[in-house]
Amino acid sequence: MSTNTQPPERTLITLRDPGSAAAEAYRTLRTNIQFSSLDRPLKTLLVTSTAPDEGKSIALANLAVTMAQAEQRVLLVDCDLRRPSLHSIFGLSNELGLTSAILEGEGALPIQATAVNGLSLLSSGPLPPRPADLLGSRRMVALLDRLRATADIVLIDTPPVVAVTDAAVLAPQADGVLLVLQAGHTRRDRAREARQILEKVKANIIGVVLNNARLEGGYSY
Repeated sequence: MSTNTQPPERTLITLRDPGSAAAEAYRTLRTNIQFSSLDRPLKTLLVTSTAPDEGKSIALANLAVTMAQAEQRVLLVDCDLRRPSLHSIFGLSNELGLTSAILEGEGALPIQATAVNGLSLLSSGPLPPRPADLLGSRRMVALLDRLRATADIVLIDTPPVVAVTDAAVLAPQADGVLLVLQAGHTRRDRAREARQILEKVKANIIGVVLNNARLEGGYSY
């Protein structure tokens, strides 16, 4: 079993310090997402970034916690089949996961409960040799349909959209896409390229999350 020695309460600001400005920023993000689609509620939300180490997985995990705290049934799905991290963030096993579910078809889904009430995780599972082919397959489309029925909202973590094609392959299948950038780290040309890639596949970009943006008295996310 591959687990993180740090409990999620130590790694996620929304659990470690729920009264902080950063935790409040995640609750504001949750509200903005909810009100961005009143006429057609989001069932699947994909999160990506322009490059590695921009904090997309931590941002997604914190967003998931705030949604679960609002009494939603939330399912996190780790579709980053290159550098998966959600199982480590929540201290869970990655022996079975998304790849297992795709390959087994109609078998039981290896979804794991987290320590947060209402929040579950489908980790990546064993890493395949060609992630984009697996994520773009008809079996993945069928699996997403099954996952939508298990939760109020499905949150999907993907690799950086500029680096590999995985996010672009999945983005059209999601109801919305969030792009995570990091203040002082993300290059403007990379951010522009990421937007263009997502627009080219007709992804529904609902917003941008800026990590580590300095505010008075602290940081935003």
